[in-house]
Amino acid sequence: MADTATTNLDTVLGRLVVEQGLATASDVEQCRQKLLEASGDSDPNQHSLSDVLVTDGVVTRRQIERLRPKIEEQKTRQQIPGFEVIRVLGAGAMARVFLAKQLSLDRLVAIKILPKKYTDNERFVERFYAEGKAAAKLNHPNIVGALDVGRAGEMHFFVMEYVQGKTVYDVISERKRYEEAEALEVIEQITDALDHAHEAGLIHRDVKPKNIMIAKDGVAKLADMGLARAVSDKAAAEQEAGKAYGTPYYISPEQIRGLNDVDRRADIYSLGATFYHMVTGKVPFDGPNPSAVMHKHLKEPLMPPDHINTKLSAGVSEIIELCMAKDRDKRYSRASQLLEDVRAVQRGEPPAQARRKFDLSKLTELEETGVTHAVGSVQPQGQPPQPQFMQMLASPLGLIAAAGWLLVLILIAFIMAG
Repeated sequence: MADTATTNLDTVLGRLVVEQGLATASDVEQCRQKLLEASGDSDPNQHSLSDVLVTDGVVTRRQIERLRPKIEEQKTRQQIPGFEVIRVLGAGAMARVFLAKQLSLDRLVAIKILPKKYTDNERFVERFYAEGKAAAKLNHPNIVGALDVGRAGEMHFFVMEYVQGKTVYDVISERKRYEEAEALEVIEQITDALDHAHEAGLIHRDVKPKNIMIAKDGVAKLADMGLARAVSDKAAAEQEAGKAYGTPYYISPEQIRGLNDVDRRADIYSLGATFYHMVTGKVPFDGPNPSAVMHKHLKEPLMPPDHINTKLSAGVSEIIELCMAKDRDKRYSRASQLLEDVRAVQRGEPPAQARRKFDLSKLTELEETGVTHAVGSVQPQGQPPQPQFMQMLASPLGLIAAAGWLLVLILIAFIMAG
């Protein structure tokens, strides 16, 4: 089996070397014959076509390395039964994604492939399959659908719905920022998707612009469940304790601290950070390195988004600031609450949930200071007490009484003048 795989790889390499103009077909054939003649030789430097090509000076090792992605793509096309791989859609440190046709149903799909360097790492393989299983539990129009996950030879693959369009990050890069109404439409859909995931017992843990796809018909879809975890999975939580999982620009403070009880409010924070980036064109916190950025998430006050984009409504700014409260107890506790406020602002109404949360938090702060007065006014600490008359005027009842006395005085003056 290994010999067959090596032969197929050599065939692919030989064809690519000729196609790229690095050598002639006769050069490649001569090296191939030399490889066959030396097949019984124990020389470790001549066990593959690439080694012979380099040893004979036909190509350089650097040229071979440059061909490596194309070789991997060709291998992928040959090794996943039932699918015809068309082209690469994207690549990252953790996976490569290909556009493919599912032959049985004649439809386009996206296939994520775990890089070969991770196939021997049990933890990476487990996480790869966990992503597929997590996505398969969800059925929502605003979540990229999972179709299959499996293995073909040494290749681990995850088949998912193909979304033809762009990511939110692509749109921000092209246009600098979103208009408020358009951003609200996207956030509404993704909030609904998160609410569905949370109700299914899953937290995403990596909500960010690059993980939100915008289809050509304008439908927004949440993608990449690679860091998703069941809230009930205590074993995984304990294993990950003390480690920061997420993307620095959008990660919640509790994820940075590596808390083992991260819940749905972490996703709400990350969605708030994404919303911030969409409407301001800037990430909430920036810095020279990931550590500096994460430190700011923990310690630095958030610049209100409407201070950067003065065209923003107060409602949108309130929503974002509540989502991104550093204390998770002061955020929306559920995505459904956030969804209610987003839809209210879309209707031109104030975000009732945000204002209720804000009022309650302020009341709590006042109770903690212990300086509330019986008449309802609050005396700032460190200042001399106000005169009793001024304290009376600070209350609604006091103002009504003062207005009444003023009216009486005016009437008396009018009578006396008559």
